[in-house]
Amino acid sequence: MTPTTVVAAVLAAAAVEAPAALVRLVEPWASLYADSTPVATIVVFGHIAALMVAGGLAITIDRGTLRALRNADQRSAHLPTLAASHRVVIPGLVASAVTGVLMFAADLEAYFVSPIYWTKMTLVALLLANGYAMTRIESSMRSGTETDAAWKRLALSARASLFFWFATAFVGVALVNAG
Repeated sequence: MTPTTVVAAVLAAAAVEAPAALVRLVEPWASLYADSTPVATIVVFGHIAALMVAGGLAITIDRGTLRALRNADQRSAHLPTLAASHRVVIPGLVASAVTGVLMFAADLEAYFVSPIYWTKMTLVALLLANGYAMTRIESSMRSGTETDAAWKRLALSARASLFFWFATAFVGVALVNAG
């Protein structure tokens, strides 16, 4: 059994379902989303566009971090670029989260019990935790502790970031195809 089938079996055995009060609360939004192709299109586009901007820049910066690890001459120029990237990546993640909540609310009963959905949310949480760790390392380095060991920690965080971005995208596609 795969981890996803184990989670699905546990959820089915526990008869887990979305709380009725929550379903009633989001029902007007779910109806609007289901009945309006333009609304659904705008929300999904907003989600994908935010991920493209935030994820695209994050992946580019992560690759730059890995290059800087190997080439000490690039390091001093890379840290300010890394710091500046947060002004784009963080709002992109916020936009992605808002549109993600809207999509979740549009089909609450399906997503609430979906092991694939919760796998994606776990990956998102790990991505955010890694991003927080990366900003702490980067901030520390800009404050004067720019050592080889710090660059290795930053590079490890960049590798984790690359993994989490691609894994989240993969599971997101699986979530769409599972429905």
